[in-house]
Formats: sequence, C-alpha cells, structure tokens
Amino acid sequence: MSATPFVFSVLILQLLFASQPCHRFLAAAADGRWQLLQKSIGVSAMHMQLLRNDRVVVFDRTDFGPSKLPLPNGKCRNDPSDTALKVDCTAHSVEYDVLTNTFRPLMVQTDVWCSSGAIMPNGNLVQTGGFNDGERRVRTFSPCSTCDWQETPNGLAAKRWYASNHILPDGRQIVVGGRRQFNYEFVPKTITANTFSLPFLSQTSERGVENNLYPFVFLNVDGNLFIFANNRAILLDYMKNKVVKTYPTIPGGDPRSYPSTGSAILLPLKNLKAAAIQAEVLVCGGAPKGSYVQAVRGKFIGALNTCARIKITDPNPQWVMETMPLARVMGDMILLPNGNVLLINGAGSGTAGWEMGRNPVLNPVLYKPDNKIGTRFETQNPTTVPRLYHSTAALLRDGRVLVGGSNPHAFYNLTGVLFPTELSLEAFSPAYLDTKFNNIRPTITAPKSMSGIKYGTKLTVRVVITGKVAKNQVSVTMVAPAFNTHSFSMNQRLLVLGNDKVAALGKATYDIDVTTPRSGNLAPSGFYLLFVVHQGIPSKGIWVKLQ
Repeated sequence: MSATPFVFSVLILQLLFASQPCHRFLAAAADGRWQLLQKSIGVSAMHMQLLRNDRVVVFDRTDFGPSKLPLPNGKCRNDPSDTALKVDCTAHSVEYDVLTNTFRPLMVQTDVWCSSGAIMPNGNLVQTGGFNDGERRVRTFSPCSTCDWQETPNGLAAKRWYASNHILPDGRQIVVGGRRQFNYEFVPKTITANTFSLPFLSQTSERGVENNLYPFVFLNVDGNLFIFANNRAILLDYMKNKVVKTYPTIPGGDPRSYPSTGSAILLPLKNLKAAAIQAEVLVCGGAPKGSYVQAVRGKFIGALNTCARIKITDPNPQWVMETMPLARVMGDMILLPNGNVLLINGAGSGTAGWEMGRNPVLNPVLYKPDNKIGTRFETQNPTTVPRLYHSTAALLRDGRVLVGGSNPHAFYNLTGVLFPTELSLEAFSPAYLDTKFNNIRPTITAPKSMSGIKYGTKLTVRVVITGKVAKNQVSVTMVAPAFNTHSFSMNQRLLVLGNDKVAALGKATYDIDVTTPRSGNLAPSGFYLLFVVHQGIPSKGIWVKLQ
C-alpha cells in the first residue's frame, strides 16, 4: 500500500478492524461455554501464536498511536518512520501466560500490521513482514519468561504485506505472496534466487480489490504445496517452481481470500501407514464477489453460507459443496484435538476492512468431518462479544480455544462507534470439556511433556482412564500450533495416529501403541501438541518434539 495512489490507498486503508466491549461470563451446558479471561490486555490481538511454554504471543500494528498498556521501566520505542508516534512508550505486543492467566508487555521495533509467521523447528516464532518500516523485517521471539522480540532488517528479499507462511520439511519457512508480490521466498533466505515468480497470484488478483491476499497454503502429503487464492487453487512444486496440478474453480466462483475473507483448513490426516494417504481441504464462508466495492459504498452484502471441500490428492479432484447453518465472513477455523473443526468469530454481512463488517456472528459452529454430508454442522452457544475484523483464535493445550482481538477502525476507537475496538481475551470451552465426561477422559502420564520422538517409529503413550474403556475408540492425535491472523491459521495441521494396540495395565492405566508419522511431508519437524482421544473426549495435551 505504501506505493499505491492515494485514492486506492484510502480504499485499502478502510480495510482492517471490528468489535464491541467485553462483557461478563456466558456459560451453558451441552454446546460449549464461554469465559472472560481478561477484560483488557491493553492491545488488540490482531495476530496470535501459541508457544511451547504455554504462552501466547499476540500483537497489533504499531502505528495506531498509544495502546492501553505501557512498556515497563520507562522503555519507549523510537521510530522516526512511524506514521503515528515517533516516540511510543506503550506496548503493541503482549505475552499471555495461559497457566496463570497473566500477561506482560513486549516491544516490537517496526510495524507488524498484517504480517505473517510460523513456529520454526526449534520452537521459536519467526515472523515476517508488515507495513512501512516493517515490510522486509524478520522478527524472532523465543519462548522464555524474559524474552522479547528480536528483529533482522532486510531479512526478506521482497516487501511482504498480507502474505502467508508455512514450515517446510527441510525446516525452512516459505513466504507466499502479499500485496503486489506475485512470488514467494524462503526464510532464512535461499542461497540461490531470493524470490521465485508465481504467476498464479497475478492471475487471481482482481483490479482494485485483489481478493487473493493471505492465500491459503498447506503442505500436501506428497511434499508439494496446495495454494488457494481467490476462488481456485494449484499444487506447486516449490523446489522446481513448477505448477504440477490446477484445481477446478469453486462452484459459484465467489472469492474466498482476503478481503472477501473466508477461512480454510487442511482436514485431519489419517491412515498414515497407508501407501497412499488422502488429504482434503475445507474452505468455508467469505463474501460474494463485489462485496468489498459495495461495502465502500455503504451497502453490506450477506456473507456466503457455503463450505467447499476437495480431496487434493485425487487424480481428478472436485469440490463438494455444503451449507453452513450461519453465513460467515472473517471467521476462523480451528482444528480441535478430536478432529472436529470449530468455526468461530466473524460477521454475517460485509467484508474485511475498516467499518466494513455488520451483523456479528456470535455463535460458533462445530463441523464434524467424518459425519455424513448434511449432518456435519452443530451450532454452539454464543458469546456476548462481537469479534469482527482483526479477531483471532488459537487452540490451547487444555483443549480450550483462546479468542481475542477485533478492531474495525483506523485507530483504537473504544467508544462512539458501532463496534468498538476489543482489548479482551475470552476462552471457548467445547462441550468435550464438560465435567460429565471426566470418567472417560484420558490423562497422559507418559511420555513426559517436551519429550523427543522420531519419524516412523513405535511410540507408547500411557494414560489413566477411570471409567469403562472402549479400546476401539481410543486414538492419539498430534496438532501443530498455528499462527493466526485475518481468519487464517498458518501451519495448522492435525495428524491422527490412531492406535496400533491398547493394553490394560491395571488400576485404570493403559498403554497405547502408535506409529509416528513417517516423513516430514506428513509432519515437518518441530513441536506438536499430542492428545489421547477416547470416545471423542480428548486429554489435555503434552508437548512433543518430532525430529
């Protein structure tokens, strides 16, 4: 945006925020419950990432003027290129400690507005791009109780704003696209070419609207990348810079990428010992074609109420359409430990952008991918807090989903607007956390958290289950913690290890034998949350490092 004409800049600069002030608890019985964790953390959570020490890094843009959280000990950020404050003594990033429900301020040096990132194999968050002086920055945050952001100037070969990132089997991070960037690159920088052309991104960009930003990127089981932008997708051999498959356009042709802003996930990977493993992608919601232009004019079109599902490993893949109970734009899709998908946050009409969303969707929806089509959706209990533009969500180790953010304005407007900036944090507890399931809920006693596991080997997980055990309904799952922003959880991945054998040891103790993923194409090395699921009820997770 920094190099666009003024009028177009104004249109894009209308493109980023929504919410209402936080309220109190909202509890309910069978369909999930809500809890207010923090009334204000002082910063609106535009970006969110869970770390291996059960702390969550959140951050907003830096050029909104002062936040509501001062930096400690009189620290100030001196940034002569900042467009709001040259000297800023407030925080624009926070580390939230899940276990103690506390938070501390962090200091980013440059503008992280609409940036991207992923967890590297060593557990560090490596985060890329942004706006203005942040557009070529690479930032690192290490999981420790006193750590703060470290920045690398010119760590990127190209300016990255609204790009998407993914961890690769070789441990590098790929950065795909961004505003006016029809290419990709690697972090750390590749020793060959710095950027690699990707014409697909220019082909899917709409004049004046784009609708192909924050592309949905997933590592396929064959090692290639599934890349979705606007209303269609390709399979890319990123090593050879070659498109190896072109997928059909989604039926109806409506855009699903930013600013139309649906969401997408790679569905749980199963049957991991099979010669040919099937992979499916699910894309849900978004705004119909033309919604952004109409919203600029003050007309807010109803969001899409469809999901599109495709087996990306099929020789002749086709989209299968489903209808959601609630239309949703700017929603998030979170993989739960039992393999179900939570659709949460968002609006019922409008599009992504400043003042562009209307009709908050307060009810999450559960999607059960293994059910028959037509029976997969279940509406959950509502929150009282609208989470519109710039809201976030992340799975926690205890099975809850952390929810924050929402800022549909150019600045921190806390009053006098339709949907004020939201500084609160909430947790949504799916029904599987109800106490009535405690007797069938597994408790993992071994291996210890932070244990290392190797590819393609036998792993024994020991659990305690006090109630009657259905051995054929015991499964082990692994979830990669995702980087969430703008309705897309980058690097999100769930692997179903199932069980090779369940052995009773007495005193409600059981050993579950599983086989770990055989390659980095299935699961890139790094830290994962490992769960045991019994009759659909997950244990608390433990951290394991796959290497």
